[in-house]
Amino acid sequence: MFSKHDIVKDECMLTGCFKRKGYDWWWHSFTARDAETNEEKPFFLEFFVVNPAKAKDVPTFGQLGETPSYLMVKIGTWGKNKTQVHNFYPWKDVKLHGKAPFSVSAGECYLDEYQTYGKAKVTEEEAVAHPEYMCSAGEFEWNLKIDKNIAWNVGYGTSKLFRFLKAFEMYWHAEGMKTFYEGYVIYNGRKYIVSKENCYGYADKNWGSNFTTPWVWLSSNNLYSNVHKKKLENSVFDVGGGKPKVYFVSIPRQLLGGFYYEGKEFEFNFSKFWMLPRTKFDCQITDTQVIWHVVQWTTKQKWDINITCEKEDMLLVNYESPDGKKRHNNLWNGGNGVGNIKLYEKHKGEWQLVDDIDAYNIGCEYGEYDK
Repeated sequence: MFSKHDIVKDECMLTGCFKRKGYDWWWHSFTARDAETNEEKPFFLEFFVVNPAKAKDVPTFGQLGETPSYLMVKIGTWGKNKTQVHNFYPWKDVKLHGKAPFSVSAGECYLDEYQTYGKAKVTEEEAVAHPEYMCSAGEFEWNLKIDKNIAWNVGYGTSKLFRFLKAFEMYWHAEGMKTFYEGYVIYNGRKYIVSKENCYGYADKNWGSNFTTPWVWLSSNNLYSNVHKKKLENSVFDVGGGKPKVYFVSIPRQLLGGFYYEGKEFEFNFSKFWMLPRTKFDCQITDTQVIWHVVQWTTKQKWDINITCEKEDMLLVNYESPDGKKRHNNLWNGGNGVGNIKLYEKHKGEWQLVDDIDAYNIGCEYGEYDK
């Protein structure tokens, strides 16, 4: 059962060797509506912490030849007037309650399991003068309630033992792969309303000592059944991974996938070897689009995923690794993906279609390290 909530896995994981070489982040994405025009606009928000044992009185940046150490508050928007804004805080100014339920705050910014609020701003002049900020310009204010409705708990890979052993280079837990947000975002003076009925929200976290390459992520809970001719109100899918690394040994081209389909679980998890999971995926970057094709199957279940997102709606999101290197310079990230999922079950040795599903407002990501 992968839809099991476990807020312990949302704790801050920067313990042991991860204090000196490790990152942890809490990611949130959702769709809001213009308070005046009702036009849809997708947003994202992230609290990213790195290398507390290397802390100094000011944030330090790998882009300036130092070991990175800070809290980075990342907030942004996709589509028209897209941007990503980064504000940095030294560890001495961070208040962190690492145990469940966690909370983290600095300056006017706050996040816990159930709410977040704050302000963030970078001017055009600052963005140009400080390339180490790895961001563009914009001004944000937000206040949101958070209700994590359906979880994607990947199981053994994030178990207490594997967390203690620091066995994986990158860990993933989606406490709220379907999340209800409620509140507002103000972006460059314009107010956007966030409602739980149509926010299509998502919340997860990653932590570890480095990032994966290739890097794949796909998720949506705005789903329509072409078989039953109705919106799926109790469904969400999530795909993530690329090339997991365990104790410096790579497991190439592996993805974790889960579909909570109207209360029934379809799971494709390489760590559950007894299910005989298999994965094939292909990601392409064209002149105008990023395209994902994923096929996963076990002895009893299968899905075939095809998704596209327009590059003009996407961002190249920026991070530096705990060792200070910026290896991902073409990490495409979006919130306006669209696509189709065909879901199957095996009966009497034959694959039979369960549903043909159109997906919208898809959170999506793809990138590989520079060669």
